[in-house]
Amino acid sequence: MKLGELKPASGSVTAAFRKGRGAATGNGKTSGRGHKGQKARSGGGVRPGFEGGQMPLYRRLPKRGFTNIFAKKYVSINVSDLNKFDADTVVTPELLKETGVISKIMDGVVILGRGDLDKKLTVKAARFSESAKSKIEAAGGKAEVM
Repeated sequence: MKLGELKPASGSVTAAFRKGRGAATGNGKTSGRGHKGQKARSGGGVRPGFEGGQMPLYRRLPKRGFTNIFAKKYVSINVSDLNKFDADTVVTPELLKETGVISKIMDGVVILGRGDLDKKLTVKAARFSESAKSKIEAAGGKAEVM
């Protein structure tokens, strides 16, 4: 198939249908809206979720949980991800982003303790897990909270 041979799937494109153009068209007079009523009026209709005055589903169902709008979103990486840096490097969130370890910084970076670290690094992050902190310090490095 070539680019010039592309065409829409059969039945997916329908011709424009002009309403209100006489009785012979089958869509004249009321233009397919029926007689009177809310949906027959200009601008008429009901909002999404409206059930004719019945208590709507979104109000009948119980509300559960709570979303803290002030919660901070951290990017988490493991100690094993820090092995790609040379010894005596100061690892910051900006450096992690530049080297592609993380894609965005959000509210900060959390260092978690999975894996091993075999280089002396100074790591600056928003938070550290206890195991991550002990592994960084065991390798001779420093874990600094920003």
